[in-house]
Amino acid sequence: MKPAEGSTVIGKSITVRGELSGNEDLYLDGDMEGTITLSEHVLTLGPNARVLANVRAKDIIVYGNIEGDMHATGKVEIRGSAVVNGNIFSRRLSIEENASIRVRVNLGASEASGPSAEAAEAPNPEQEVFLLEPKA
Repeated sequence: MKPAEGSTVIGKSITVRGELSGNEDLYLDGDMEGTITLSEHVLTLGPNARVLANVRAKDIIVYGNIEGDMHATGKVEIRGSAVVNGNIFSRRLSIEENASIRVRVNLGASEASGPSAEAAEAPNPEQEVFLLEPKA
C-alpha cells in the first residue's frame, strides 16, 4: 500500500492522542485516539492503522482498523483488510469482500455535512439505514 502522491504521511510507528485536523490529504498508518477532521480532504487509514476516533473527511479509505463514527461528505471505501466498528454517515459506500465490519450505515447527504449530533441518532426518512454485521 503506497500513499497517494502529495499526501501527508503518519507512519506505523507513530501514536497520536487528541485532535488531528488539517487542510490536506492524510495517510495514517499508525495509532490514533481522539478525533480527526479533514473536511475537504481524503483520509486513508493504512493496513497498520489502529484508530479509535470519530472521523470527518471528504472521503475515507480504510485498509486498517477503526472504531468510531465516520462522517464523509463524499464516499467511504472499506477495503478487504479492514476491520470497522461504528457508524458510517456518507453519500456513498464501498465494501470489499473479506472486510470485517460491524456498523450502522446512514447513506444520504444531509447528516454527513451537518454538525448536529441529534441528526446522527434520528435518520432522515429519505435516507436508508442498514445495520451490517459479520456472518456467524
